[in-house]
Amino acid sequence: MAAPLYTTSSGKLWHQGNLLIVAVGLPARGKTHVSRSIERYIRWLGVKVGTFSLGDYRRKTLGRAKDLPPDYFLPTGKSENTEKLREKVVGELQDTIQDFFVKDGGQVAIYDANNSTAKGRTQILKRFGSEGLGVHVIFLECLCDQAETIESNIRNVKISSPDYDKWDSEKAVQDYWRRIREHEDQYETVQETVPYVKIWNAGQRIVVNKIEGYLQSRIVFYLMNIHNKPRTIYFARNGQSIVEHSYKADSDLAAAGWEYADQLADFILDKQRKQRKERGEPKPPKNERKFSVWTSTRRRSYHSAWPFVRLGYRVHERAQMSELNPGVLDGVGPEEFREQFPNDWHASLKAPYSFRAPRGESYHDLCVRLEPVIFELEREQNDLLIICHASVIRCLIAYLTGLPPSEIPNVEVPRGELIEMVPTAYGVHSRSFKFWEPKPTDPPPLVIRDGILSPRVDSDSSPMQSTPTQPFAQAVLEKAAEKIGTPKADN
Repeated sequence: MAAPLYTTSSGKLWHQGNLLIVAVGLPARGKTHVSRSIERYIRWLGVKVGTFSLGDYRRKTLGRAKDLPPDYFLPTGKSENTEKLREKVVGELQDTIQDFFVKDGGQVAIYDANNSTAKGRTQILKRFGSEGLGVHVIFLECLCDQAETIESNIRNVKISSPDYDKWDSEKAVQDYWRRIREHEDQYETVQETVPYVKIWNAGQRIVVNKIEGYLQSRIVFYLMNIHNKPRTIYFARNGQSIVEHSYKADSDLAAAGWEYADQLADFILDKQRKQRKERGEPKPPKNERKFSVWTSTRRRSYHSAWPFVRLGYRVHERAQMSELNPGVLDGVGPEEFREQFPNDWHASLKAPYSFRAPRGESYHDLCVRLEPVIFELEREQNDLLIICHASVIRCLIAYLTGLPPSEIPNVEVPRGELIEMVPTAYGVHSRSFKFWEPKPTDPPPLVIRDGILSPRVDSDSSPMQSTPTQPFAQAVLEKAAEKIGTPKADN
């Protein structure tokens, strides 16, 4: 697991029963965005979680909207056949949720649908609550009274769904507004007789009712930190330091590292200028989103952001983002690790995520340390550049993409690549850009061996990993859906 939650041999939290989170709200109110965010966080906590979207299941079983009966989306006045068809789809999806709890060992399920009537919610309570399966049920109601927010959600998310494939964008927007208006008269808000969390205008206001238990409280606190404003998150490793792969040394940047820092700043700022030009904004507008830069407190991390400081950007140093502490393996190469610590070597191969070197940290420990950073990351509304160590970037990428904890040590973060991630309602869009290559004339970095500085040629090697690697972009862009990572290259 990826945070300080303890489990039993079954993989479940012994002090927490099963939990069903039922999304409630009119279309385009942000239910899917909130549902996917909660799923990502709960998975980060190490709890087995699944999101079950009625819209996705309906498209999978019945096809796109154009293949459905014309009265399928009407809240009332449907034909008998259409009503039976809708009930069949809903029943099958709820059967899948029940199997997730009973057969698959799931602990938290998120039911993403409108669930806009009291009658429908009562049926869910009877089936899954104390009278039925015995699952804790809480309702998550998303409310919005800002027309511009709803319009933005429709244009940015809804009309790009398969339901509107090959539609004219303006006609699709009008059709979706029509669908919303048809549901408004039948909508019934959640009453105080049941546990609920109500969110207004994507987090401006949150009301909690009858929420009990440790995990439910963690979820509520998480919801108080998220938003749905568009932003881009960039990751880059720090530049080459004078002494590489030494946790204790806290070395400053080498000459190649300072050049790396300049090229990183030039590349990302030029990229932003081009994006403004594509939007028809050659000069930065007054209301342009600000740009934040985060680093660790280590010299090689903070100094890699020094060009941004010179240009007037505010750089935040975060102590929690220091690299993984290797303990007695500090400065030890793969071959030395295998020869000098054979038992630890085999333990690291068997369980690289949970392996902790003597007087050091495991990746699990690092993830625990990074949880406050996760909340800060969710709160951040500006475009953000994180310049830090590969081990830290691996953990943050795993959180954003939903990778299982076991894959975290295998994610490669090459030096000289800028990794771009854009959070969306349905996941994260990722791509990477090469902005720097080491020069053949650059002197090799130094390492500390028995207290003596000596050159090291294999500057990307690590005592925890010596296998070949493949580019991050290929792994994340092509394999994220299968939760596949890539081997690492640390510093």
